[in-house]
Amino acid sequence: MGKPTGFLEYDRKTSTAIPPKERVGNFHEFHKPLSRQEQQTQGARCMECGVPFCQAGMMIEGMASGCPLHNLIPEWNDLLYSGNWEQAYNRLKKTNNFPEFTARVCPALCEAACTCGHYGEAVATKENERAIIEYAYEAGLVKARPPKVRTGKRVAVIGSGPAGLAAADQLNRRGHEVTVYERDDRIGGLLMYGIPNMKLEKDIIERRIAIMKEEGVSFVTNADVGRNVKAATLRKEYDRIVLACGAKNPRDIKAAGRDANGIYFAVNYLGSVTKSLLDSGLKDKKFVSPKGKHVVVIGGGDTGNDCVGTSIRLGAASVTQLEMMPKAPDTRAEDNPWPEWPKVCKTDYGQEEAIALFGNDPRVYQTTVKEFLKDKNGNLNGIITVKLENRKDEKTGRMALAEVAGSEKKIPADIALIAAGFLGAEKYAADAFGAALDARTNVQTKAGGYQTGVKGVFACGDMRRGQSLVVWAIREGREVAAEVDLSLMGYTYMAVQ
Repeated sequence: MGKPTGFLEYDRKTSTAIPPKERVGNFHEFHKPLSRQEQQTQGARCMECGVPFCQAGMMIEGMASGCPLHNLIPEWNDLLYSGNWEQAYNRLKKTNNFPEFTARVCPALCEAACTCGHYGEAVATKENERAIIEYAYEAGLVKARPPKVRTGKRVAVIGSGPAGLAAADQLNRRGHEVTVYERDDRIGGLLMYGIPNMKLEKDIIERRIAIMKEEGVSFVTNADVGRNVKAATLRKEYDRIVLACGAKNPRDIKAAGRDANGIYFAVNYLGSVTKSLLDSGLKDKKFVSPKGKHVVVIGGGDTGNDCVGTSIRLGAASVTQLEMMPKAPDTRAEDNPWPEWPKVCKTDYGQEEAIALFGNDPRVYQTTVKEFLKDKNGNLNGIITVKLENRKDEKTGRMALAEVAGSEKKIPADIALIAAGFLGAEKYAADAFGAALDARTNVQTKAGGYQTGVKGVFACGDMRRGQSLVVWAIREGREVAAEVDLSLMGYTYMAVQ
């Protein structure tokens, strides 16, 4: 440990966010990083505790505590503090294929489990990670290293989200010939079209893809396997198949008037905006424009927040965000102790921007849609909401959300964005390979592994585990790669964690 008393001497300091009213004028990332010296000082705050929960990645009460990738956090924090940036990068890349992604979009499970955060403020691990990987790119440390020996084995990865990319990266390093098939026109999956630019600029993805191409990974876009690309053909051409198609089957809202014009799934809305932004700087108008309209976002998670931020940038007259659950407490409850994930209220960037522009938090808690209203032309022109409360079901005896009688309220709405989560994998991709789905409509694999019931076909990421985080997707991509390698070679030296 470079500075035994660092956590006592230095306060937590993070990058400066551009003020909301300034940043909503564009779709760029909006945090100004610390200087290198300031970031090194932040590395000194890591106390090298006896049990580094930050890298544990274990489940407590059904919630992840610490990094699922088991990143060597105390090690590279110490190296950062001592100014050994190159070695810090070497330790970082041992467990994480894409730290430039996780350092931007991960909710920092590591920080939630940080021992420093038990009584004070957690180490700024997420920003330390970002500083290390960006230094590595600037210094030319991140460069193509094609494998010196090829095995002659061929693997097809279906889907280019974080799980598919991690699997492809690992398998290619091992020496297998890997081709990634992506149904969209750009590589990246969720990273490209599911996460807005202000959270993850797309040149960050393209920078990594360029290196992977140099290293020998092949990419095929506009390839919708199961539709315009036959699964049977891939089975003949490749020794193994890895399904990493994500969980893009959106949960719908069943309410009267659902057929009104102006109701969209959030993932489609966000994707159309990003595509138009990349294709033409929004000039082609091939996206749903909320300009001058009242937008209602149904769902309180990260995707809902992204819809709030995106709608504001596109000139919405107002934004309301409906959340079925009650507002979380501002501080940890007694039954939610460290190092569990803190179930506390978080005001994210989109909500901050709504507060700054409209003067109020856009979130309305314990509320859902009772009816979509439409005009004579079938266009959405309002929503009837209803309050919810926890009530014991007389038949099952379980607590469940129920409508509060007489709590209906009409709110203005020209556009409704459904951000209510996902139900699992899109069935056609699994059906194309004969892979079965489980009760949660995820691809079914053998217990504790990634092999489906079809010989030579594996599954990973959200398609296997359901909607989850980018960091979990990378872990699953790494683990499925090791299992595929073992099945191909009879042994594997591939590091999983």
